[in-house]
Amino acid sequence: MQDFIINSQIIKAGESKQIVLNSYELHTKTNIEIPVFVFRSKHKGPTLLLSAGMHGEETNGIEIIRKIITRDEIQNLNCGNIIAIPVINSVSFLFGSRDLPDGRDLNRCFPGNKNGSFGSRIAYDLMKHIVPLIDFGVDFHTGGAKISNSPQIRCVFEFPENIALAKKFSPPLIIDSKYREGTFRKEAAKKNKPILVYEGGESMRFDYSAINEGVNGCLRLMKSYHMIDIDIPKNHAVKITKDTWIRANSSGLFHMNKMNGSYVSKDDLLGVICNPFGNIEHKIFSTVDGYIIGINNQPVVNQGDALIHIGMEE
Repeated sequence: MQDFIINSQIIKAGESKQIVLNSYELHTKTNIEIPVFVFRSKHKGPTLLLSAGMHGEETNGIEIIRKIITRDEIQNLNCGNIIAIPVINSVSFLFGSRDLPDGRDLNRCFPGNKNGSFGSRIAYDLMKHIVPLIDFGVDFHTGGAKISNSPQIRCVFEFPENIALAKKFSPPLIIDSKYREGTFRKEAAKKNKPILVYEGGESMRFDYSAINEGVNGCLRLMKSYHMIDIDIPKNHAVKITKDTWIRANSSGLFHMNKMNGSYVSKDDLLGVICNPFGNIEHKIFSTVDGYIIGINNQPVVNQGDALIHIGMEE
């Protein structure tokens, strides 16, 4: 088996190492490093990338990878390799922010440029040093501020290998999600390296259900390639091909009646918006049959705000 070389750092078969993707200097002369954990078996098998913290406030994915890399099974793989990057965007993680200090979104900076902006240089290093080594990966994200996503895998249904990987992960929901320009998964796909996107919970708040689903999904994925020995039951994964947002029909205090991830029928009562100065209520009804895949947890809403994200089955 060939050695892994990541930015001049060598990891041999059978070794486990913590290395540094690269070091980046801020305008304060402070150096920011991106730690990478590499676990290699002595036996041939696939190489799986687990990455999180693309946005600094997406803490659930960081916790998922932390839990995974501390497990004994990962330290002693039966076959194959794991490359784990718990916090890609170290500087934004320091400040609990989504964007980089220059206002850019790191997940719009790919494929990057070694002489470009801060984000562009990070993207370049991921594409140059990490992507060539992997066979596939899972990139962990959460909903935005006050948006809680039900545990889900997003992939492109047009490509059968994406669906096959998603089924091995076996989340509650698999959602057809087209590529966006400048994203990590689109540029990796151009290299024939499929990246699944896992979404669960909301930013800056631990969601233990989403964390557990993410950990279990990764373990199922590894088990399917005989990388580890473990027995975790699969979910009945629902494939979602269309989605819609239910919006506020008035302004006021929003109260949700349904659980995230639950199935709803058309005309089901989803919640109410109350006038803060009295008992006036405006009821919110579902306009479709489907699964709740995301909820806006903002208690004070304005008319027209997106409140409930519903996905429809294939």
